[in-house]
Parts: sequence; C-alpha cells; structure tokens
Amino acid sequence: MDDSVRPLRVPPNVAVYADQHNVSHLMQSMLSSLLIDQPEDPIRYLIRLLKRGRVDIPKVLVLAPPAVGEHLAEELSAELRAVHVTAESLMPDQSELSTTQELPTDQMVGQIHQRLNEIDCFSRGWVLEGFPQTRLQALRLQQAGVLPEHVVIMEAPVAVSEGRSLTEEQRLAEQQRYRCEVTGLCAAYQHILRVINADQPHADVYQQALAFVRTRHRSRTPRILLLGPPGSGKSHQAALLSQKYKMVDVCCDQLLRSIAAEGSALGEEIQSYLDDERPVPDSLVLQVLEDRLSRVDCGYRGWILHGFPCDLQQAQSLQESHPPNRFHTVVRPAQSSEVQKRLKIRPEDQSQSVTQRLKHYRTHTAALQCVYPHAGAIDADKDPHSVFELLESRLTCG
Repeated sequence: MDDSVRPLRVPPNVAVYADQHNVSHLMQSMLSSLLIDQPEDPIRYLIRLLKRGRVDIPKVLVLAPPAVGEHLAEELSAELRAVHVTAESLMPDQSELSTTQELPTDQMVGQIHQRLNEIDCFSRGWVLEGFPQTRLQALRLQQAGVLPEHVVIMEAPVAVSEGRSLTEEQRLAEQQRYRCEVTGLCAAYQHILRVINADQPHADVYQQALAFVRTRHRSRTPRILLLGPPGSGKSHQAALLSQKYKMVDVCCDQLLRSIAAEGSALGEEIQSYLDDERPVPDSLVLQVLEDRLSRVDCGYRGWILHGFPCDLQQAQSLQESHPPNRFHTVVRPAQSSEVQKRLKIRPEDQSQSVTQRLKHYRTHTAALQCVYPHAGAIDADKDPHSVFELLESRLTCG
C-alpha cells in the first residue's frame, strides 16, 4: 500500500489507558457539566468536580401513577447513596393542595433546580420523584439544566394503585391524567428510559429498576469479542451489532483473505497458507489484527472481533495488544429441492472439518474462560433476534 494513503492509526496503549481510567467519560462528564451550569469561574468549578471523587453520580428520575411504587425511589436512593428528592418535599406549605392547585411550572422547576445544585445532591447524586408530570414540564426541566441519566416510568392498571388516602374518584382522575401524559413523558426521555410493569412483586420491580439505573451511558469505545463454537451465529450477531451501533465488524478469516488478495509481501505469505489449507501462524494473524484494530475507525467507533482467539496463547497475545472490554460466548434451509441440488458445501463446512473445529473449540474453552473470567454467557440455541436481544442487554450493563 502507498504510504501516502496509509490509514491513520491510534497506538493501542493510548486506547487501553483511556479505557482503564475512564478518561473519555470523565472528559464528557466535566464538559457537559461545565456547559450546562456555566459557572463564573470554570477552573474552580472543574476542581470542585474532580474533588467530588465520584465520576458516576446518580441522576435518576422516577415517575409513576398515583400511589404506585411509592417506596421505589426511596429504596433506590438508599442503595445508590444518593439524595431522595420529592416534589412534595419542595413545597411543604402546599401539602394540602389538590392536583388542580399545583405550583406554577416555572416556580416548581426553579425550586427543583436549586435543590439539585445543593452540595449534598452535587456530591452524592439524586433520585427525583413526582416531577415532571407533563412533557412541557419535562422540557422546562431540561432547559433549566436538570438532565437525568436514567428515567424509570412505572406502568400499572388501576387495581394496582393503592396506598395513598385517595377517594376512588380522585384516584381515577389522577390515573386518567397520568395515562394522558405518559406518552409525552416517554418521548421526552426516550433515550434514557426504562418502562417497568408495576403489576408484579415489588422485589422484581425493584431489581429491574436497580439493574437499569446501574447501567452507565458512557462514551466508552466498545471492543467486543464474540466467542463461540462453529455455527453458533457469531458472524450474524456481529453484523447486527455493526449495523445498529456503527461499530467495525472484524472477521478474522475475512480479514486474512482480504490481505491475501492485496498481493503485498504479507498477503502473498498468507495466501500460501490458505492455498495449502494450513492454519495461518499466530504471528501473521496478530500482525494483521494489530494493523486493523489500530486504525482510526476502530479507535473511534469501536470494533467487534470474531474468529479469533481460538486458544489460550492467542487470547494472551490479543490481551497484550488490544484487550477487549466486552465479551460474548455464544439457519435457514433452502427454499426448494431445486435450489438444494445446486448448493455446494465449503470444505471448511464439511462434517469432518466441523467436527474437528468443534473438538478444538471445546478443548480450549476452559483456557479461554480463564483469560476472560467476566465474559457473559448467552444461549445461542434460539432464533437470531432473541439472541441479539440477549446480547444487547449484556453489552449495555455497566
């Protein structure tokens, strides 16, 4: 390849350092806070942020129909060691007001903004309950700089709504108003939202909410490794992830073939192994992967690697240069007999070859699990879309 058009590369140690120390998320968090709060003394403000000691300060909003999930926000705040803030606590003199005599939106937004900027909320984070109740109120909160990172919205039939001393008429009226507004609220917070059905045991509701608020929406460049036996659907899942999240799909076998087709000295060496159906030496594979994973698109968008590593030595070598930060251990017949007759099986897909590859995979699985002890195991014996949903849920955990 001509040096003048050689792709830009990012030194792997830079990406690894940034990932290990969460540099990207730290910078994003500080810049976001700076632009939202616009302090008169930016340097002193940033020093205060750093002295806070915690990067992931909880900012959680819990919304529910009247008398539903009344203790959820309190329990979440206790678990997260955050401040529990309720709309009612901000207007103690208005505790006897009915729902038709609420404080003006701008006044309520002002009080919430002031409370959430006090030192305890600033240092420990907050769980806000009971406001906003309309999309307009949500937009006013956003304009004031009150931006939650997680929003939990409860769904429940009328029969579940009990606990507060409301008359049946009041409860029905408040339920009806909530149902009218909840669609707009969901739209206002659609990218940070989790809707939970409250018509189930409270312990289940709490665990679902807690798991969600513990996820982090970080600007962490994903480096995903898909491990699984031949035919488990790694390539298909990699393509789905790449299409949805714009990450670079790196299939080791395809990458080797593309390098071989270039006709370079390295490509010719690799081609000689492919022609003889011999495994390409690890040294050459790692050289190719090192080059590909160091390019700017992989560094900026992240990557999904499959087809490598296959044994302990390969995993350790990959760990030294480009350690992944996400892992995954994971059929369509011909439409007619006419088509079936025209089909040819690739040599590597012959029964004998597949059996040998499965045996190789099972032999090295235990060793690979030692290198990646925190890998998420997913049952791939489902339809591809179900597997993809399971895979997504694993990758979005904190």
